[in-house]
Amino acid sequence: MMLHVDIVNAFVTDHAFSGNPAAVILLESWLDDQRLQQIAEQHNLSETAYLVRKEDHWHIRWFTPAVEVRLCGHATLASAYMIQEKTGERHIEMDSLSGKLSVDIKSDDIQLNFPADPPSRSSLDEHFIEALGTPPIEIWTGRDDYLLIYETEETVADLSPDFSALRSADGRGFLATAPGRESDFVYRGFFPQAGIDEDPATGSAQTPLVPYWSDRLGKDRLSSRQLSTRGAEFTSTFLGDRVLISGRCQKYLEGTIYL
Repeated sequence: MMLHVDIVNAFVTDHAFSGNPAAVILLESWLDDQRLQQIAEQHNLSETAYLVRKEDHWHIRWFTPAVEVRLCGHATLASAYMIQEKTGERHIEMDSLSGKLSVDIKSDDIQLNFPADPPSRSSLDEHFIEALGTPPIEIWTGRDDYLLIYETEETVADLSPDFSALRSADGRGFLATAPGRESDFVYRGFFPQAGIDEDPATGSAQTPLVPYWSDRLGKDRLSSRQLSTRGAEFTSTFLGDRVLISGRCQKYLEGTIYL
């Protein structure tokens, strides 16, 4: 069996090798889950997206090298980019473990329509706070991730967590965030529980972050930057129960998988 694979950088900035690389595989029908996980592990990217056409929409699933996840932004952006390239579709409907998703291909970017995940005040075991190195001033949680609120962009940029200690925490991961100097907010995403110590660009993180920052800043349209080594940029709009997340893609590689 041979499968075609494309690797696409999603949420890119203005320089090459930015954003988050995702592998995208369009399937005729589903392979078994073990094989899907093995392929994702072989790729060793933060996400591999698989899609199967279902009449007038697509069914999408996302796998890290270690687990299947319920929602992934950058791999959805990359998938829409490849669907548009292969089929010409500019409005794309998807079924997922997080429900209905839609994507619109604009002239200069791609816009995801995701369910909002408003966070609530929370707490964290002292063991994990120590593992972060610098304690946050507030702790919130969304459906999957902890939100760690810091005072300055510099504090977030300088974090050096003990990932081995964070790996035993519940939930999917940690989003460290603060007001930005040149954007409304900045953040970093740590997901050692899912086999990814730090993610280069996490679109799904916008679903809890945008409701939080929209309420705090009193505005619905927000710009943000992910302070990973590769860097990523986002423009998002809070619609109450949904979040529109916009970004750009650049294809890096295409090839064939031999099974």
